[in-house]
Amino acid sequence: MDTTIPGATATAGTPHRWRRLALATVLGAEIMDLLDSTIVNLAATPIEKDLGGGAGTIQWVVGAYTLAFAVGLVLSGRLGDRFGRRRLFLIGTVGFTLASLACATAHDPSVLIASRAGQGLIGALLIPQGFGLIREVFPASELGAAMGSFGPVIGLSSVVGPLLGGALVSADVFGLGWRVIFLINLPIGALTLCGALLFIPARPGDPALRIDPVGAALLGLASLLLVYPLIEGPGRGWPWWTFALVAGSVACFVWFGRNERRSSAPVIEPTLLRNRAFLGGVGVITLAFAAMIGNTLVFNTYTQSALGYTALQAAFAGSAYALGMAVAAAAGSAALLPRLGRRLLALGFALMIVGAGLQLLTIHAAGSSAQPWVFLPAGFVFGVGSGFGLVPAFSVVLGGVADREVGSASGLMNALQQLGGTLGVAVCGSLYFSFLALGPVAAVQLAAAAAVVFLLGALALVRTLPRSPRPEAP
Repeated sequence: MDTTIPGATATAGTPHRWRRLALATVLGAEIMDLLDSTIVNLAATPIEKDLGGGAGTIQWVVGAYTLAFAVGLVLSGRLGDRFGRRRLFLIGTVGFTLASLACATAHDPSVLIASRAGQGLIGALLIPQGFGLIREVFPASELGAAMGSFGPVIGLSSVVGPLLGGALVSADVFGLGWRVIFLINLPIGALTLCGALLFIPARPGDPALRIDPVGAALLGLASLLLVYPLIEGPGRGWPWWTFALVAGSVACFVWFGRNERRSSAPVIEPTLLRNRAFLGGVGVITLAFAAMIGNTLVFNTYTQSALGYTALQAAFAGSAYALGMAVAAAAGSAALLPRLGRRLLALGFALMIVGAGLQLLTIHAAGSSAQPWVFLPAGFVFGVGSGFGLVPAFSVVLGGVADREVGSASGLMNALQQLGGTLGVAVCGSLYFSFLALGPVAAVQLAAAAAVVFLLGALALVRTLPRSPRPEAP
């Protein structure tokens, strides 16, 4: 759900002859990223069974990607402005495809996790360039329709991706098992590369634009120092160094804030760090995505490891979530958001809490003999809540920032979306695996309780947001 807008305050570009094919090319990159992120979450358990490594493998296969993506997003928009967006799009497409191949051929958990981190870092370089490229090739009169095409693509990919991945993993195509989920990216990447070479025009960047590597390094280090001990701590018995790393993370975040106020080329507009509504907004986004990603990982792990579902059965059990999210996102953005504003987010988070509760009731009532279809009602409610709460959050939060801050604000929000997902994987996943000795049902209840706490925090922060969305935000 990336809404980064490199150069967001610039005017739309002049019409380009091949602009619709350029749009299709950008959407190809978006599909590659979406399929990868949704399918891998589903396939984490089969990966751990094949490669070993225990609970840490399941969490890091998902968490390494989102953490690296978050760190890379901070600079990706400015790098596109500096070196040219088409150039970075080409580099990102080649890099993401090769990293996918490295993931598919990995025979060791550490190699796979490192390859996933490489995917995330390169994906952060690739995906945000698409919005800037669309702005360059479409005239203002067509820009809204071009941006609007991302919604259906994201929705369809969210629904089809897990089902396709589950079917491919369960079918064990050519004996590849889970590896086929990464090999899917090879033909998509090849087509995207050809499209970029043929249909996206090369336009120079701004060589005078300065980039602050110190700020980016501090933010990346602070994120790593926070997430690493949360994932590794439970399996190692929470040694002293895990707490030291968390303390170091806090110090790095503080150092980052001070550096941004003094830097002549800050990663983030310093005024954003003094904007109460914006800071509340990034808190909402971080906590809400932590709940969504953490709960999804634990649910997929529970259904496959405790209930014995195949990947396809697990995908079907969770399919109502993606459908509910897609339906609610379309209805919320078009009709409800302009009328309700931030109240739509509050409604969405409340429905997500209800959905999490229904999921727990279903798990408790159905027990170890639960059929995949019994989870559909709870998943649909949780998905509708996500569509009302998560999808419009970016537009609402951007309603409280100035025009010159939009590009920086959207980049930071997307980075924290990814960091929030990593945090959810770390916290919810660690609770689940730490308390498996009490039984899978008790473990999944504790993990879901953590997701509900995240949602309650997001719900409390909604009051700090602007009442109305930013009309031009995608």
